[in-house]
Amino acid sequence: MPNTNSLTFRLIASAAIWTILALVIGGLVLSGVFRSVLQSSFDAQLTFDMDGLIAATESDVPDHVTLEGRFADPRFERIFSGWYWQIRPTQPVNANPQPETSRSLWDQTLSPQNLVRGDNADGNTLWGYATGPDQQQLRVLMRRIALPSETEDGTQQTQLFEFVVGGDVAETEADVGRFNRTLFWSVLVFSLGLIAAMLIQVRVGLMPLRRVSEALARIREGRARQLEGEFPSEIAPLAGELNGLIAHSSEVVGRARAHVANLAHFLKTPLTVLANEAAASSGPLADTVSRQVNAMRRQVDHYLARARAAGALDVLGSRTEVAPVLNDLARVIKRMHPDKDIAIQINVSPALAFRGEREDLEEMAGNLVDNACKWAHGNITVEAMPLDGTLFSLRVGDDGPGLRPDERSRAMERGERLDESVPGTGLGLAIVRDIAKLYGGKIALDESPMGGLEARLELPRAR
Repeated sequence: MPNTNSLTFRLIASAAIWTILALVIGGLVLSGVFRSVLQSSFDAQLTFDMDGLIAATESDVPDHVTLEGRFADPRFERIFSGWYWQIRPTQPVNANPQPETSRSLWDQTLSPQNLVRGDNADGNTLWGYATGPDQQQLRVLMRRIALPSETEDGTQQTQLFEFVVGGDVAETEADVGRFNRTLFWSVLVFSLGLIAAMLIQVRVGLMPLRRVSEALARIREGRARQLEGEFPSEIAPLAGELNGLIAHSSEVVGRARAHVANLAHFLKTPLTVLANEAAASSGPLADTVSRQVNAMRRQVDHYLARARAAGALDVLGSRTEVAPVLNDLARVIKRMHPDKDIAIQINVSPALAFRGEREDLEEMAGNLVDNACKWAHGNITVEAMPLDGTLFSLRVGDDGPGLRPDERSRAMERGERLDESVPGTGLGLAIVRDIAKLYGGKIALDESPMGGLEARLELPRAR
């Protein structure tokens, strides 16, 4: 499922809400129209039956009517069939005359209720409802018709009769129910189909944005230097601006790193001159100058390393293979310690890459391996393996004397040297810690399986 804070979710949710709302309203309208059509058809059938009943009715004597044989409908012959008719005088001549009823009513009578005048009908035509003999809900049509009759003395008179025709609405309601169920499932399936179509449409429509995201990920991981590929006209300006921004950022960082290198060269030359002059002289002043020059060299090296690492973080596309860097460092550092017979064992996971500059990885790994060479008796292990997520671990262990827990924390402090007999500035671990922190990594010291010290470094891994 798409994230609720994504364009995909917003587009699909808004379209789905309006689509479902429109389908529901359309379904209600269709259901109402269908019910109205059935009601009109039902009323037309009642009107047809009423006209046939009136045409077949004759009044032979007051308060009594007879039906000719041409009005014959089997629905009105089955008892409690749901279709009934009834005829009775509105102003009877005799007391309590019995109404004429269809056979389907058996011995029951109809009592219409809630009568209203129909559309385009005179006052003698009324529509309403009644309860049937089997507790049926009946739709009834009632008309008052004047029929001529002959009295006992042979005179002609006109008498008003009330004609009622009714039909059970259960069949209509059942038809409406079946239609509504069919309509519900049709709307549901149609809604799901539309939502699926919208999902595909939005996914396909937003695919160029995902391609931009994937291209940026390749740049961040060092697999590309700019956005590559063809993009739609709406996305092409964005891709062009991003490529321009990446190029400008690389240019600015490159100039800054060149200035840092120039500054390092400018500072190191005067410091070297001062150190040589102090070494050629003796006395308290020469010793003071020598100590201050060494301190300045250490601080310059430290902050230049941090500045270079901080500048590298602003450059997209940095990716460094770990194995070549460690193998090169092992060969170079062994030559830096010719007085020691040291075996450096390298164990690197295949295709492992550091998401950063090669110079920074060389700076961190070089300091750790160099420290191990200074203290090791003869064996050093360097292991680089991927961790969960986007990190990998770099472990450098030796078989030297190691450090106590309190000495390990002191060794991580900037400028803290535990043994002045070993050459160095004492800033190696601090530089490693600061550079790793800039990349979001960390370093820890522990006891090595070989008995000495082991430095564990965690750094971001490039895919």
